[in-house]
Amino acid sequence: MYNLSIAFPDKTEQEKTRIAKDFYHLFIDTFIETIKLISISKKEFLRRIDFDGSLLQELSSKEQSIQMHSGHFFNYEFMNFVGALYLKNNWLGIYAPMSNKAINKIMFDMRAKFGTILISNKEFKSRFHQYSNKPYTLGLAADQNPHNPNNAFWVDFFGKKTAFVKGPEKGSKNQNTTVVMVYINRTKRGYYKVETTLLTTTPNKTPNGFITKALVNFIEEKIKQYPANYLWSHKRWKHEYDVEKFGHLVID
Repeated sequence: MYNLSIAFPDKTEQEKTRIAKDFYHLFIDTFIETIKLISISKKEFLRRIDFDGSLLQELSSKEQSIQMHSGHFFNYEFMNFVGALYLKNNWLGIYAPMSNKAINKIMFDMRAKFGTILISNKEFKSRFHQYSNKPYTLGLAADQNPHNPNNAFWVDFFGKKTAFVKGPEKGSKNQNTTVVMVYINRTKRGYYKVETTLLTTTPNKTPNGFITKALVNFIEEKIKQYPANYLWSHKRWKHEYDVEKFGHLVID
């Protein structure tokens, strides 16, 4: 409700409560669906996803590496399977290991079942070079709070200065990978549609902060269309903006 009060200051308490209730329905469904993904067949999964893969297939056929940027929209776990099943080049996923080893193995095996190459966020710098010498596609949920707000882009998000990680933009420029925005939305219970939008094929020619700002605007636009379809349970505005500390990091 704290997040919603910032994102939708003009909505009534009743309207924000409705969004919160709808969010919890999606959140619980995502939890149950994730369990089902452990055993789901390829045929059954494809029956439940509406995806036009022509853009990504065209880009990958040109032997271009791609970064797919998105936020935590429901059900974000489906996106991993979409990448693994539709793309010809290596599909890479970054994950945060869980402290419980048994659950971590279950989640790892589930996410890798259709061919995703999973790389721990702790090992990414040391392992990424193994795959960067040939075309790849890297999926990133790029709306995380940065651990260090001194090393972040500060962007207006629902009218409030918000810290976003620099890594996705930095990586796309370093490798000069095509950047594609991705949105997933439920069409009915257990069924989803995935939309892809090309942002740039030449990221290293874009101004500093352009890619991050474009992603933030993309996420905000989609949230306004479907307010409940976003992971509001995490503290989105974790870091408080201080102009003296972070003013030089602001992207207008």
